[in-house]
Amino acid sequence: MNPYEYSVLRFIPDLVRGECLNVGVVVYCQKSDYLGVRFTFDEARLASFAPAVPLPELRRALDGISAHCTGDEHASGESLGKRFRWLTAPRSTIVQPGPVHPGMTVDPDGTLDHLFERLVRS
Repeated sequence: MNPYEYSVLRFIPDLVRGECLNVGVVVYCQKSDYLGVRFTFDEARLASFAPAVPLPELRRALDGISAHCTGDEHASGESLGKRFRWLTAPRSTIVQPGPVHPGMTVDPDGTLDHLFERLVRS
């Protein structure tokens, strides 16, 4: 078993109201040299939550998170740990990370799938 950390990615269409919808999960496991992200872009669900949702802006934010996770030009050379810390740093944007939570896993990719199903899909 290896320790891991995760954070739920939250879509917040109106920063003043603070209401959110879980749209993804990012998982980091240092011992397994693993950093993964999974998100959903269900337009019907997003529109029912926030009818005036700026879909292109949300899509760009999620794609940027995914690119940073995989080591795009802005993150190349950065350790996975630094990338995870950057992704989970508090910010005032349309997609915000929730608190970082710890856990133990033997399969980080399976854990990402489990957390995604439990915290985002359900």
